[in-house]
Amino acid sequence: GWDTDCNSGNVGCLLGIKNGLASIDAGPDWRGPVADQLYLPTADGGRSITDAVTETYNIVNIGLALAGKEPVAPKNGARFHFELPGSVQGFRPDDDIYLKGALTLENVEGHSETGRRTVALRYRHLASGRVARVTSPTFVPPEAIDMTGYALLASPTLYPGQEVRARVVADGTTKGAVTCRLFIRAYGANDELTTTCGPQAVLGGGEDHEFQWRVDDTGGQPIAQVGVEISSDEATSGTVYLDYLTWEGTPDVELRRPAEGGTMWHRAWVNGVDRFEPHWSEPYRLIQNQGRGLLIQGAREWTDYQVHATITPHMIAQAGLAARVQGMRRYYALLLGKNGKARLVRELDGEKVLAETDFPCVPAVTYGLSLRVKGNRLQASVDGEVLFDLEDDEPLLHGGAVALICEEGYMASDGVRVQPVG
Repeated sequence: GWDTDCNSGNVGCLLGIKNGLASIDAGPDWRGPVADQLYLPTADGGRSITDAVTETYNIVNIGLALAGKEPVAPKNGARFHFELPGSVQGFRPDDDIYLKGALTLENVEGHSETGRRTVALRYRHLASGRVARVTSPTFVPPEAIDMTGYALLASPTLYPGQEVRARVVADGTTKGAVTCRLFIRAYGANDELTTTCGPQAVLGGGEDHEFQWRVDDTGGQPIAQVGVEISSDEATSGTVYLDYLTWEGTPDVELRRPAEGGTMWHRAWVNGVDRFEPHWSEPYRLIQNQGRGLLIQGAREWTDYQVHATITPHMIAQAGLAARVQGMRRYYALLLGKNGKARLVRELDGEKVLAETDFPCVPAVTYGLSLRVKGNRLQASVDGEVLFDLEDDEPLLHGGAVALICEEGYMASDGVRVQPVG
C-alpha cells in the first residue's frame, strides 16, 4: 500500500518494530519487491523520491540534533551507502526482457573502504551482447506516471552539471575481466526513457575503481534513473560489489520545454499554482486566482547558486523568482509589482522584507530576474542591474530549490537557468 492509514498497515508497522528484521525476513519476501523505495509527495519536491534507509537516517539525525549531538553520515554522506542490513536503497535489476536473470542483488558485509556493508551485484552468463544492469529511481518512475489515488508530486534528485561518484570492487574469485559503467536514463519524446552512458572501467579479480562523472545536459528532460552496467566480451559469471553511489554540487542546467516534447519536464515542477498547463505557447504560463502560488523544482542539497529567469507579468499583484525553496512557505524571493516596488524577502514563519526600492513594473513587459545566494549573502538583479546586495543576519535557509512566483494574476516565462557560483 501507499500508506499506513488503515488498521492492517499500522499493525504491520508495530509488529515490525516489535520483532525486528528477523521476523520480517522469516516469512515471504516482503522487502525484495519494494526495494526500500518510498514516495513522499510534498512541496519540497527534491525529497519525494527517497528510500527507507535515507528516511531512517533523517529521523535518527533529528533525534541527535535535539540531543545536541553530531549527525550520522555513513561513507562521508553518500546518498546510497547500503549500511543497514538488507538495504538496497531502490536499486533493482533491469527488467528488460533480454536481460532477465542476468543479475541479482544482495546486501553483504565487507568490501567497503569507509563503511561495513556493500551491495553484491551477482551477474550470470554475461557474454557479448548480454549485459547486466541495476538502477535506482531519481524521479517519478515509469510505473508511477499514471499512479491512481494519489498525485505523486516530485522533482528529480539528480541534474545536469552535478558530479556522480561511485566505487565498485570486483570479487577476488572473479575469473577474467568485466567492464563496469555508470549510466543515467532521462525521459524523452513520448515520455520514453533514453540512456546516456558515462565513464567505464575494466576490473579484474579483486580490483576496484572510483568513478567521477559530471552529468551532461539533457535538453531540459528530467533524469529518471541512475545505474551501473556490467559487461564482458567473454562468457562469464561473478560478483561486483557496489560500495556507494552519490552525487553532489549545484546543477548547471536550463529548465525549459524540451525540443523533442514529452510531458515529464512539466511533471518535474511541483505545481503550487492554480493553472500551469503544458500546451500553452509559453513554456511557463502561470495563473493564480487568490494568494501567492509557487512553481517549484530542485532539492535541499542546492546551497550556493544563481538562478535567472525571464518574467513577463500580466495584470498581477506580484511576480518573482525564488531561491533556497523548502516548500510553499520557506524561501528567499525577488518580487516585482506591489505598490511600484521591487522587494527582496525571506519567507519563513511569516514574510520579512529584507530590502525594497522603487521599481515600476509594467504589464506585458519582459524582465530578466536574477537571484544569487552564497552563504548568507544575497544579491538580486533586474535586467543586469543589481538592486540588492546584502547579508541575511538570520541565515536560516541554507539550501533549497528554485521557484517562479505568481501572486493573484497571470505571468509567463520562457525558462529558468540555474548555475553554480564560486
